[in-house]
Amino acid sequence: MDLFEQSTKNAGDAPMAERLRPQSLDEMVGQQHLLGEGKVLRRLIESDQVASVIFWGPPGTGKTTLAQVIANSTQSQFVFFSAVLQGVKDVREIVAKAKEDKAYHGRKTLLFVDEIHRFNKAQQDAFLPYVERGDIILIGATTENPSFEVNSALLSRSRVFVLNRLEADDIKILLTRALSNPRGLGRRNLTIDDNASEFLAEQADGDARVALNTLEVAAAGASGTITLEAVQDALQKKALLYDKGAEEHYNVISAFIKSMRGSDPDGALYWLARMLEAGEDPLFIVRRMVIFASEDVGNADPRALQIALAVQQAVHFIGMPEARINLGQGVTYLATAPKSNAAYLGIDAALAEVRKSGALPVPLHIRNAPTRLMKELGYHKGYKYAHDFDGGVAEQEHLPEKLHGKVFYRPTERGYEKMISERMRYYQERRKALSTQKKQAADSE
Repeated sequence: MDLFEQSTKNAGDAPMAERLRPQSLDEMVGQQHLLGEGKVLRRLIESDQVASVIFWGPPGTGKTTLAQVIANSTQSQFVFFSAVLQGVKDVREIVAKAKEDKAYHGRKTLLFVDEIHRFNKAQQDAFLPYVERGDIILIGATTENPSFEVNSALLSRSRVFVLNRLEADDIKILLTRALSNPRGLGRRNLTIDDNASEFLAEQADGDARVALNTLEVAAAGASGTITLEAVQDALQKKALLYDKGAEEHYNVISAFIKSMRGSDPDGALYWLARMLEAGEDPLFIVRRMVIFASEDVGNADPRALQIALAVQQAVHFIGMPEARINLGQGVTYLATAPKSNAAYLGIDAALAEVRKSGALPVPLHIRNAPTRLMKELGYHKGYKYAHDFDGGVAEQEHLPEKLHGKVFYRPTERGYEKMISERMRYYQERRKALSTQKKQAADSE
């Protein structure tokens, strides 16, 4: 069998996502951070300077398609290689044919390795000598972080490009193209209802393959217009009332936050589930959780911020649907944590004061004095090193003179903040004693 054969037999039987695969850069949708005018990957392709690369991104974002487009644009021979179905022996056969093709026809071979992360270290090492000698241009595709799944030797000889999930607007472009293209549904003169298009674009979760193949199933029994009901039936999923750009979106996120603020884990989980089921971006949800951890929990439980950030990392690293477990853990922790908005109110009060009073001078005693002149001007004079004093608190002011006695942070008596509150009281008592001493000294003069 010719390893380079790209049979077109029964092409009409292929899924629509395969039939509509772009053939050129101009047909690509999405990934503008890589393929937009003047962007790095586009420049490399157009100048025929693409070396071995790794494409890292979720399913359906165009990794295989982009490799084929590179081959077409650079007049290279494209060879598809599956890490699941093929092995090292096949690599040797491909390289032998690639050398022959280069020697006799002057044509480069682009070897596309799908799911390269499924190769173990020894199998990945098999590519190294051929990549180094330039016998092949290797393009690896992976849905896993290549830092962990691709061995360092191969990674150091490749450039990693990150492909993002397609936006809903990108999916809509693909749906419109599918309805008009003869390779898709163009011969059937179909249209799609706006609500159906919006729903499918959201539910595809950035995966072009899911969107196009679902559209094909929904169109199977359609005549004239593909309805929302047909798309729902194809996806086996009902549309929830949740428009990301309209009122219900804000209603649900508001209910979610207020449930956590009200220490109601059941309500918080319900509204979380509503958002996830409706296709909300989990990173949007976790951003709100990170804000909440400081705004509403604060120093009543400092671990809340750590938990929220850990959830953010987990969501980014794992992705849906498994990341729902991490979200559930984080949401229930935040909902049941002690609450305090003292830090949030404190920074806002301090900002208001700065905007009101302007740039007040820094007190001389807490300025550094790196030069002789600064010392002569009184910089650092009288500064008390806090660690040398009882309780680690020195009797001195740190605010500008006009703001002496001003309080921005008012900790409550909840959780860890009780300890902070006690320390603050000790500090404030020492400040009052200092003020009394200064007043008595002034009166005696």
